[in-house]
Amino acid sequence: MRLTASLACALLGMAVQSAPAATYAVGPGMPCLTPGDVPWEALAPGDSVLIHARATPYADKWVICRVGTQAQPIVVHGVPDPATGALPVIDGANAATRSALNFWSEERGVIKIGGANSPADTQPAWITLENLDVRGARTPNTFTGRNGLTAYNANASAIYVEKGDHITIRNCHMHGCGNGFFCAYQTSDLLVERCWIEGNGNVGSIYEHNNYTEARGATFQFNHFGPLLAGAGGNNLKDRSAGTVIRYNWIEGGNRQLDLVDSDYAEFIGDPRYPQTFVYGNVLVETGDDGNSQIAHYGGDSGTTANYRKGMLYFHANTVVSKRTGNTTLLRLSSSGESADVRDNVVVVTAVGNRLGLLDQTGTLVATRNWLKTGWVASHSGGPVALTDAGQITGADPGLTDLAGGDYRLAAGSPCLDQAASLAAGCVPDHAPVFEYWAPQSGIARAVNGPMDLGAFERAGAVGVPAGATLGAPRLTPMPNPFMGACDVRWSGSTEPPPAALEVFDLAGRMVARVAPSAPGAWRWRPEAGTPRGVYFVLAPGARPAAVFLR
Repeated sequence: MRLTASLACALLGMAVQSAPAATYAVGPGMPCLTPGDVPWEALAPGDSVLIHARATPYADKWVICRVGTQAQPIVVHGVPDPATGALPVIDGANAATRSALNFWSEERGVIKIGGANSPADTQPAWITLENLDVRGARTPNTFTGRNGLTAYNANASAIYVEKGDHITIRNCHMHGCGNGFFCAYQTSDLLVERCWIEGNGNVGSIYEHNNYTEARGATFQFNHFGPLLAGAGGNNLKDRSAGTVIRYNWIEGGNRQLDLVDSDYAEFIGDPRYPQTFVYGNVLVETGDDGNSQIAHYGGDSGTTANYRKGMLYFHANTVVSKRTGNTTLLRLSSSGESADVRDNVVVVTAVGNRLGLLDQTGTLVATRNWLKTGWVASHSGGPVALTDAGQITGADPGLTDLAGGDYRLAAGSPCLDQAASLAAGCVPDHAPVFEYWAPQSGIARAVNGPMDLGAFERAGAVGVPAGATLGAPRLTPMPNPFMGACDVRWSGSTEPPPAALEVFDLAGRMVARVAPSAPGAWRWRPEAGTPRGVYFVLAPGARPAAVFLR
């Protein structure tokens, strides 16, 4: 009997059920030819789906409505092309949903987490999506799903999280959609890191964005948020979460770079994290005169002021560059109930200094030890505002390495060196800027060499501790390699705790071993007797695969 790809993929999962979990390998020559062959409706804790890059995009849609655990998350891992590094492409245009799946809001995204009839609806948990290039969820594109041929909604997104706990989206390229990434309010502990989100939105519309999120606990780090689709009027990173942390990102373009506004859900408004938002270590770039002149908006936009964030925006150690020829306003605070602590930033405008205003009209802002262009003003509103000037550094040139060329690191002799003030008490120790953005979509440890520099980047001096290893892209290092008998694999390059298990795959994408740690951040793989000699890949969630040769 000739096996179908779907049946072969299912049998592969059954074959490894004696191990703690199953692995489904997807790609040319693999047991699953496409993601549609994966039994998404039956995923269990610890299961892995490995989607290998191929020359043509995968035209598949699916939902993950299953529950992993902290020790055994459910991981969907794209395996990049070994020659080019290209991620596997999941294209929503003309895609089809696996027939065993039946989930609502199919028209809202290409990959969806939570909200289904088949499998039975549940609150998904401990789900990781990583290393995928997802596109095509926009009008007038169509797909084939539970209702036959269906058009995407205008607000469809590449990845749509309807609900879930402990959701990680890592190293994904989300583009060419209505919204790039969308997360709805029944979500907690969301982490978006090392992603490239750009080219989303709809021409002439202000309602779709590169990112639109609402979660109880949301952290964005080491991401590159690029410009939206040309002619789209949405914001770059729009967020309504409780417990928002935005750090070490490159955020360029959009109506506003940041739009941090209110929720209308009581559980958010009552969350003690709701009135505290942290934005630090980011590069925020206003590309020109299009869109709103405000870099960031904090508070609310619903008109129900009782629901506004009514708290403190901690905005520190950012580098802000505005290329507007007209006015630039750093912050808009929505009402008198919002406050901002603004310190240790570099705020550069290419226009004359009086084109820079720090505050719009309402709210309270305290500015401490920022570099500002000489002539800056409190506000362009024309009336008095609640701004306290606690001492700034002013001048004509902040001493960036190459302002015109986009290298915003500090040059030797910059007036911003060693000038930072102490952080606000609410930022220490959890929100001290200890890393910095490193292109593309990664980070490095911020150098420690005396008083901190202003802005998102620290200039390493001749004396002191130089910038550390690249972070945000954990590495697996096998030693010895090649090996006989046993191979030790170590985790490095990230402050995140290493995962509980290491997985080993052969060249056909079959998992041959799942290895428990031998020490923190280390595993020892001893192949079973009879394991063929040759090349294997070792994988751990969040890390790039490493090849190892068994002699």
